[in-house]
Amino acid sequence: MNLPDKVALVTGAGSGIGRQTALALLKEGYAVVLAGRRGELLERARAEAGPHATRALVVASDVTDPISVRALFAKTAEVFGRLDLLFNNAGISAPAVLLEDLSFEQWKGVVDTCLTGAFLCTQEAFKIMKSQRPRGGRIINNGSISAHVPRPNSAPYTAAKHAITGLTKSTALDGRKYDIACGQIDIGNAATEMTARMASGVPQADGSMAVEPTMDVELVARAIVQMASLPLDANVPFMTIMATKMPYIGRG
Repeated sequence: MNLPDKVALVTGAGSGIGRQTALALLKEGYAVVLAGRRGELLERARAEAGPHATRALVVASDVTDPISVRALFAKTAEVFGRLDLLFNNAGISAPAVLLEDLSFEQWKGVVDTCLTGAFLCTQEAFKIMKSQRPRGGRIINNGSISAHVPRPNSAPYTAAKHAITGLTKSTALDGRKYDIACGQIDIGNAATEMTARMASGVPQADGSMAVEPTMDVELVARAIVQMASLPLDANVPFMTIMATKMPYIGRG
């Protein structure tokens, strides 16, 4: 594989926002490491890239496992020699049950994937980015609208995404001395497998059920590419992209 000018790693790249972002980055000329737990979905995503697939590397990995994460970044460095962009996208949610009925395992599974996984990947990205030449790189965290406001019965996901905001700020501060920029994209109602249920109605804060508008997930990928395209002396620390008419702005 020829060494490219720009190398990106996307976690949770087998579906949804991760898949669409990986494909968009490949079209922009990046070499992209597609990471995720399900190798068959990653291979399917790579196949969707068509002629750009020659710059895609599939690595089945588990962001909750430090050994797996270290192996993922070691493989990236071995194949491409550097890392310019990390998109911390991997995440899961718990069943929408009453807070008092959540199991410890459900809580831990969400926090381990959404928060600890992003931290572990950030650590390994730092090790590569601060040592490579040219030095530095960019990290983008998937924060979600849930980094600002909760949905009913979403304590683990909301807590983890609020914590991602703190991780983004700390990463941005601690990365300065290494020329590592860090930003966060907060996404509301991108049309993916996870939001398909919104077409039939989802619980609202007032106890009602309502159908919520969604937006094309490709728009999210385009926004991430735009954030990634900045020189390292400029950064978008926080961006919110959402379906215009979703019930987020305002009271309700």
